[in-house]
Amino acid sequence: MQEELNQFERNKVWELIQRPTHQNVIGTKWVFRNKMEEYLLVQIYVDDIIFGSTNKELCDKFSNLMQGKFEMSMMGELTFFLGLQVKQLKDGTFISQTKYTRDLMKKFGMEEKSSVKIPMNTSVKMDMDADVGVCARFQSAPKESHMTAAKRILRYLKGCQEVGLWYPKEGGFKLIGYSDSDYAGCRVDRKSTSGTCQMLGNRLVSWFSKKQNSIATSTSEAEYIAAGSCCAQVLWMRKQLRDYDVEEKASSRATTLLLQLTCSSFLDLITKPSNNLRLVRP
Repeated sequence: MQEELNQFERNKVWELIQRPTHQNVIGTKWVFRNKMEEYLLVQIYVDDIIFGSTNKELCDKFSNLMQGKFEMSMMGELTFFLGLQVKQLKDGTFISQTKYTRDLMKKFGMEEKSSVKIPMNTSVKMDMDADVGVCARFQSAPKESHMTAAKRILRYLKGCQEVGLWYPKEGGFKLIGYSDSDYAGCRVDRKSTSGTCQMLGNRLVSWFSKKQNSIATSTSEAEYIAAGSCCAQVLWMRKQLRDYDVEEKASSRATTLLLQLTCSSFLDLITKPSNNLRLVRP
């Protein structure tokens, strides 16, 4: 969180002020209820509320309770929220940003432009998260080359507007983490970038691509830092599952960490004992 606040100050995005006296901070909050293996999840974002349950009766009770205490109106089944399109089907849920992407094309005059297959000319992998992050590093003082790169990302989005995430209804609670990194990928400061994603069963539930804070002197160090970040996220998610009373499903037997290894030296680092290994704290 502190790193994000420092970015705001450097880029002068917002003017940060102290919280006024007797004023509460409004943000995202999860409310959870567990009753005889039945779950009710509620997310509050400013003045919008979305909720879901394994039992429709709980949804009806919560809706009646909120409308009895506050002035609000029900919008029906969730179909659109914070730029995300949600299509709920019998066998699962499909989430996409088709409308949001089309609005971007229209806003920046990219409707008549042709699409491209990769988001950046230097991309070895089609990693949108990493490519957008690279452009965002120069948002305080962008150059023409950065504008060209941003337009190419939009052209890539135009060719995959219908792509989204599929969350099947059936599936287990096996928690799996994948980790990878690029060594000295940043041409400015030669820092590496960590990339991780976490799967709950066969559902993608978390992912990030972030430049590492320290400069790795080898591919092993870069992989180690990325793996450390992935492990931290997996452990946090496992704790959340336990808080939701599904600890038996998130036990050590069901929690597996898979690492995408790109160098044999990192494999040796985590599988072979040695007294002369130099480790970097992530």
